[in-house]
Amino acid sequence: MDLVTSIVAFLMIWWLSLFVVLPWGNEAEESPEEGNVASAPAKPRILLKFMVTTGIAIVLWCILYILLSMEIIDMFDVAQQMMIEDKAE
Repeated sequence: MDLVTSIVAFLMIWWLSLFVVLPWGNEAEESPEEGNVASAPAKPRILLKFMVTTGIAIVLWCILYILLSMEIIDMFDVAQQMMIEDKAE
């Protein structure tokens, strides 16, 4: 996996992980201030969620890197099979 592919894969994994982590521990304020949405979280803890997201993304990216470097998953073979299936349809 080259540098650009590694960065793109990490960013995609990070972004997907963020959407999984964002709802964790959100509780709405009991009496929101005027002008605030009633469903807005009282303590969003964004920095903590970014750190958890980064940790999850690092672990998942390492797993992906190991699978690709040990050739357990061959992306060229997967792409070729997808092309063959697409032509068959």
